[in-house]
Amino acid sequence: QVQLVESGGGLVQAGGSLRLSCAASGLAFSVKPMGWFRQAPGKERDFVATINWSGSQTSYVHSVKGRFTISRDNAKNILYLQMNSLKPEDTAVYYCAAARTSRESEDLYQYNYWGQGTQVTVSS
Repeated sequence: QVQLVESGGGLVQAGGSLRLSCAASGLAFSVKPMGWFRQAPGKERDFVATINWSGSQTSYVHSVKGRFTISRDNAKNILYLQMNSLKPEDTAVYYCAAARTSRESEDLYQYNYWGQGTQVTVSS
């Protein structure tokens, strides 16, 4: 079956960095657009970043542009999210997801496989 397993979350001070990984199995990872989403306590799950199958096209929510970088290694079936200059408002559970279509998307309803999430906490 399809498995997406996130790792790399943790507690970091404001201004610090983390790199999240998402190991994929059971799906044709190399042809799937992928995305990162996050959910803060009491809030909806929001789009963070998306990447097309080859890694040549990326898109970010405005609040993380210039600080976060999404990338992928199709040979290893791993999706990454490099997060720099972290802020307390970045605190959330971060989820990776695989798209149900052939196009990358900011719409979470376009994703049909999700990981279990990894907690990122940024202290001020």
